[in-house]
Amino acid sequence: MIERIETGIAPSSAPINDAVRAGKHLWLVAIAEDPDTGEIVQGGIEAQTRRCLDNLSIALRAAGGSLLNLVMVQIFLIDGADAAGMNAVYREVFTQQPYPVRATVVVKELLAKGLRIEITATAVLD
Repeated sequence: MIERIETGIAPSSAPINDAVRAGKHLWLVAIAEDPDTGEIVQGGIEAQTRRCLDNLSIALRAAGGSLLNLVMVQIFLIDGADAAGMNAVYREVFTQQPYPVRATVVVKELLAKGLRIEITATAVLD
């Protein structure tokens, strides 16, 4: 059975979830949207990366886990030049081995206007 994790981040009006669980496995998606305002955060790739990782952390806590439970992270950037700024924030957040496996892909565009990054992730919970 698939269980929706209520994070308070994904808009209830859209047919999407930002976190679902099946057994011990959790699948997540995060964009740089402020959960309080519903707006895409401004301030460049560093601010957007931080917000995405904060949103992942919120979703993981709602499921009873933390960033330490991540096993795979996929990052989508609209500009390869943003990789350095994204990596700087990523290194601040992920400081403990083993790091999650990661793939970073540059795409033409992301759905939400002003969005420079989107992150999907997989976690295993105890």
